[in-house]
Amino acid sequence: MADHAISDPIPAATVVVMRDRKAAPPQLLFVERARAMAFAGGAIVFPGGRIDPGDHALAAMVQGVGEDAPARIAAIRETIEEAGIAVGMRDVPRPAEIKRMRAALHGGDAFGSVLDGGARAFDMNALVPFARWCPNMAHARIFDTRFYLARLPDDAPEPEVDETENVRAFWASAQEVLAAADRGDAHIIFPTRRNLERLAMFASFADAVADARAHEIRTITPWIEERGGERHLCIPDDLGYPTISEPVSSAFRG
Repeated sequence: MADHAISDPIPAATVVVMRDRKAAPPQLLFVERARAMAFAGGAIVFPGGRIDPGDHALAAMVQGVGEDAPARIAAIRETIEEAGIAVGMRDVPRPAEIKRMRAALHGGDAFGSVLDGGARAFDMNALVPFARWCPNMAHARIFDTRFYLARLPDDAPEPEVDETENVRAFWASAQEVLAAADRGDAHIIFPTRRNLERLAMFASFADAVADARAHEIRTITPWIEERGGERHLCIPDDLGYPTISEPVSSAFRG
């Protein structure tokens, strides 16, 4: 395996919000990025984004959380901003309160200043670490992204797209989005596809959490090697993913 050292990746966080259904796979919250976006333009992704300095400032006020506290806070903030859904909060904000928070965040206010109760408003343990990806692709922005799982809170409103970075917010099962991508009706990037294949194995949020806790959270940096006479984009085989390689020709086509 080649050396995958990466210099100065951008720290980021994303959250897979799940809602269970009776006799059906859980649905996941997705957003579709605007085609004009420099990173993953037009792709179907989970809500998320960069970890801001304000996330670090808030994390310093939170007790009993590990070194990934800024990432958890970024995941909570970005899900409010991008989809109008609040996860990881001690009390679920009412729709009017979420609208106020979103407007303030879009206006440039710091997250801490728009929270009732400041850092005390968080229920950080509601976010379960699921994976960490840091692809090192030539001519692309490099993000070191932590993935979390979160259950949709009771009485949460329906998602509403932010109409800035994204053009659509919606619920679907992991398999539905994979099928749409295979038909050419949706665009998903390599890490999203691998995570959707893993998420498609779970019948409930509880199953996903159990699997996440059964596997080490180790940074995944895909690499290219020849397999069966063809160049493949590969990931480790011990982190819970059912598919660990894909021909380069299809991986980069998305």
